[in-house]
Amino acid sequence: MSVLSRSRAAKIIGGFAVVGVTALVLAGCTGTSTPSDSGNAAGGGDFPIDCNAAEPASYTPEYSSTSTGPAKDLTYNIGTALPVTGNLAFLGPPEIAGTELAASDINAANKGVNINLIQGDSGDTDNKAYETEIPRLLGAGATAIVGAASSGTSLQFIDQVIAANAVQISPANTSAAFTGYNDKGLYWRTAPSDVLQGEVLGNLIASEGNETLGMIVLNDSYGTGLACFTKKAFEGAGGSVVATSLYNTGDTNFSAQIEDVLAQKPDAIALITFDEVSTIIPDLTASFAKDKLFFVDGNLKNFGTQFPNGTLTGAKGTYPSVDPDSTATFRSTLDSFWTGKGNAKLEDYTYAPESYDSVVLLALAALKAGSAAGPDVAANMQAVSGGSGNGTKCTSYAQCADIIVGGGEADYDGVSGPITFNDVGDPTQATIGVFEYGDDNNYSWLRAG
Repeated sequence: MSVLSRSRAAKIIGGFAVVGVTALVLAGCTGTSTPSDSGNAAGGGDFPIDCNAAEPASYTPEYSSTSTGPAKDLTYNIGTALPVTGNLAFLGPPEIAGTELAASDINAANKGVNINLIQGDSGDTDNKAYETEIPRLLGAGATAIVGAASSGTSLQFIDQVIAANAVQISPANTSAAFTGYNDKGLYWRTAPSDVLQGEVLGNLIASEGNETLGMIVLNDSYGTGLACFTKKAFEGAGGSVVATSLYNTGDTNFSAQIEDVLAQKPDAIALITFDEVSTIIPDLTASFAKDKLFFVDGNLKNFGTQFPNGTLTGAKGTYPSVDPDSTATFRSTLDSFWTGKGNAKLEDYTYAPESYDSVVLLALAALKAGSAAGPDVAANMQAVSGGSGNGTKCTSYAQCADIIVGGGEADYDGVSGPITFNDVGDPTQATIGVFEYGDDNNYSWLRAG
């Protein structure tokens, strides 16, 4: 019998930055307290987002695990709630492909656990596909849910997953709100908190000589939280946020937001949005320098021929990512696997590694537990990621499974990086990549932030 106990003490270690949970207190921004009106704007240094929210309440969930692992012939039903529709649908193919490849690799290994993957659509907070999909997935026997991509969407159904005693793991949730969420120890993520991305983004903008910044921001937990952390870093580097304009999911016209921000004549503009950016770009680039635009993980995509050549030349963006050269083999394998199933070639790979790693970590935890029950799997997630220390490094399900079956402690280093969960389910190691758009409106790796 093992007992899971996760406290609030946590630390996020980036590839080139260290950000502790105390940063949440210093920044005072959880992204959960925001204005609700579309087009809410502030200029002249005012900021329309409440970044003074108190630190989340402490909690230490404890429950007994009845696990008897390692498993010998365990079928694990895993559901996915990833964006097939909605404002992050461009992330759906790479994320779904990542989960499918992981399940295929795990099942081919034939080492204790067989994955039955049940795909589902998270949608977004506008179309609300999750309202029917989550009950369907849980009703089909899923004891783990991979998703959502959107933090705001995950916050809409996390309580339902917890109530079912299922594990939820997201490959792309970055809102700091999850670090202090009372999740009974059942929520995990393979993407780092936006405490880190905001620090990298704010410093990136300042490092390019920009003294003033405007922001167009999605009014949800992800957008407002990332805006707060970006503001803190930018102002810490000596800059000033002079304009911030909010919009809501489902909005289709952004002329007011663009006008409000341009009116303050900022040196640079950060677009903290989802795919609504596709509507914003033509109007914004018509009157603002394209190489002074900064994108984020929610909208950094290869636009290609969607816009005339040169529309985005020199624009930059950030998202959690290792150097693409280190994942070249994975991307090639993923493409072959995905197109071999009759799907179109992937155009983006954002969060594909994190999605793959999410399924592998679930499978390893189930193998170690000898159980697919949510509490049993959760009780072993930190250990198989190496977060409890003293594990033997391994880089595939098959390698790690051999260690576990042999009576050892596996420490999985994934495609997305070492991961290494802390006691609140956040990865303790992450790299934020900096990317730059070329004349073809596609982005390429510039450096680690």
